[in-house]
Amino acid sequence: MSASFSKIPRVAVLGGGITGLAAAYRLRELAAAHEIPLETILLESTDRVGGALETIRSDGYVIETGADSILSEKPSALRLVKRLGLEADIIGTQERFRRTYVVHDRKLVEIPDGFSLMAPALLRPVLRSRLFSPFGKLRILAEPLIPRRRRRGDESLAAFVKRRLGRQVLERVAQPLAGGIYTGDPATLSVAATMPRFVELERRYGSLIRGLKAASRSNRAARQANGARWSLFISFTNGVAQLSDALAIRLGNSVRCRAHVTGLECQTPAERPRRRTWRLRLEDDLSVEADAVVCTIPAYAAAPLLRPHSEILAERLEEIEYASAATVNMAFRETDFASAPQSFGFVVPAIERRKIIAGSFSSLKYPGRAPGGMVLARVFLGGALQTEMMALDDNELLAAATEEFAALLGVRALPALTHVRRWPHSMPQYAIGHLQRAAAIEQEAARLSHFALAGAFLRGVGIPDCVQAGESAADATFSHFQRRV
Repeated sequence: MSASFSKIPRVAVLGGGITGLAAAYRLRELAAAHEIPLETILLESTDRVGGALETIRSDGYVIETGADSILSEKPSALRLVKRLGLEADIIGTQERFRRTYVVHDRKLVEIPDGFSLMAPALLRPVLRSRLFSPFGKLRILAEPLIPRRRRRGDESLAAFVKRRLGRQVLERVAQPLAGGIYTGDPATLSVAATMPRFVELERRYGSLIRGLKAASRSNRAARQANGARWSLFISFTNGVAQLSDALAIRLGNSVRCRAHVTGLECQTPAERPRRRTWRLRLEDDLSVEADAVVCTIPAYAAAPLLRPHSEILAERLEEIEYASAATVNMAFRETDFASAPQSFGFVVPAIERRKIIAGSFSSLKYPGRAPGGMVLARVFLGGALQTEMMALDDNELLAAATEEFAALLGVRALPALTHVRRWPHSMPQYAIGHLQRAAAIEQEAARLSHFALAGAFLRGVGIPDCVQAGESAADATFSHFQRRV
């Protein structure tokens, strides 16, 4: 059975994560703005759209099972939020809890104020911190004296941090923070792809500390001139999935869930021999025909579909590895803690050899996430450095989470609420050489007629990155139809 080819041009968007939703919605916007008839169909293989944006609202709790924040410094997501009319629902983080801890010698130690992922903009808090030894502090102070790297080519995140700031910063700060963002191993992650800002700071200032101080002065001046409106991270009153829900509502019945694409064929319709089109084969002998395709599914899922059209493209896509992770949400009474938590959360260095990679307090990070007197927390497990944890069943993951909260936070009570969510093969790993690999993928994909490729596996894993990627793919695709008018 095949869906009949429409006289109105049709674009098929593969994948209903935030990238695919943003692409489909952007196509709708462009068609309306230019008054060009265009049909958009979004095909999602699972029973829901949103991908890593999944919010559960129950009994006064707002539970995030995946991504929980949008980085406000990158404008693409905020522009989309404004166009969707969601500005009134934006919430920022709670300022009084804006601190993060790291596990050090089985205790929670605050990351020094002014530490930006891997380097400090302020030195006095570093000197007062219990996180580093006297030698470690001297090594940090010496960073401005370290010559900038002269060799060309990519470098691992671990090598970069160790070279500039020493082993202690790598093991006690950079590795656990990178683990929280990419669930990856800094020894294999590309610093140019994961932390390009720091590469540029070294190139421009010859020192991360000097560069961060200069950036801090510049940001302070900008805030004074424009007025700071949002915190660094934002969400919505009803959870981060409010964004994907709003997009799905706007797209309406053009969204098809449980539509697993098993094949992708390029064809030339007999009635229009000069125009090549795509046929998307689905399960149950169904198919969809389209004038153009925007593919936003993971690299490993796209590779077999694209192999008949480009062996090189398929091989490049298969080179991108993915890590798996899980989140465990738990609710406790405030009185269950030996000492009430006063931060967004904590990260766990691999050298501590614990069962979790991070923990956060959702109800302290954002208001309205839990009923009064309760603390909603979530724990992260798995990732590239703890692959063995993903072999555990849900009850064992929950047991690991509660054991670690007992050991690190003195919580002996059983949680009043629990929710375990697995994210298999969900986080693309930007290995050394990733930017060159991404460029090669984009170049090869551009050879395919009326086809665009976008997703977190190319240029960024955050929500704004995915929105930008989806919208850029939509812009490029729509330009084909503009030329026909």
